[in-house]
Amino acid sequence: MAALRKSSSYYNFFRSSFRVLLNGFKPTVRKYSRWTHVLTSGVASFAVGGALCAVPFKEVENLSYDSLIKRAASLATDSSNSFLSQTTLALIEAITEYAKAVYTLVSLQQRYLDALGKLTQAEEDAVWQAIIGQRAKVDDTKEECRRLESIWSTAVTLCETAAEAAYVSGAEHACVMVKTNIQVAQSQVEEMQRTSLDADKKLAETKVMEVERMAQYAASLQSADNEEDVPEAYLRED
Repeated sequence: MAALRKSSSYYNFFRSSFRVLLNGFKPTVRKYSRWTHVLTSGVASFAVGGALCAVPFKEVENLSYDSLIKRAASLATDSSNSFLSQTTLALIEAITEYAKAVYTLVSLQQRYLDALGKLTQAEEDAVWQAIIGQRAKVDDTKEECRRLESIWSTAVTLCETAAEAAYVSGAEHACVMVKTNIQVAQSQVEEMQRTSLDADKKLAETKVMEVERMAQYAASLQSADNEEDVPEAYLRED
């Protein structure tokens, strides 16, 4: 309101000056009309301009394309990091379950081989049912590991792409962070994969032992059967 009153005062001042000027100068009608239009339009423009200058102006935050691209790159790295961390945890848990299942199977097979020939038919059937069920669990957990490993590899690729995008857009901090997370995830998964390989190696050794023990047991049974078939006269010393 104060700005408008001030502008109105300026307008009245110039209008009075204009009248004094006209009293001392008598132009033609055409020139008079032209000067009247110029002065009044100039005064009006000054008044309106003064009113606009009195309105406070708030500076708007700088939202350039570069800043928006950097923000988007940071969001992309955050999302890819979250995806990688979740898939890494899931894969590590799946590999752990697989290793446990393999070692349980190895334990069952070793117990069976140690008790070979000492079990009743019912006990042997029960042990074999447990071994068959555990083998199925090993197969299921191994398939789950393969599925999660495929997703985890996709997450790593996504993080590498996000890191490259962050680097070219100028978000160096986000790029370094996602690359560090990739290295940590790969180190954790490689460690668990070594545990899985050790379990597979132990299972392979147990299978070889099983084949050898079963062959020895079958040979001993065959030998016992042959001894039973030999007539007693041939077994006596001359």
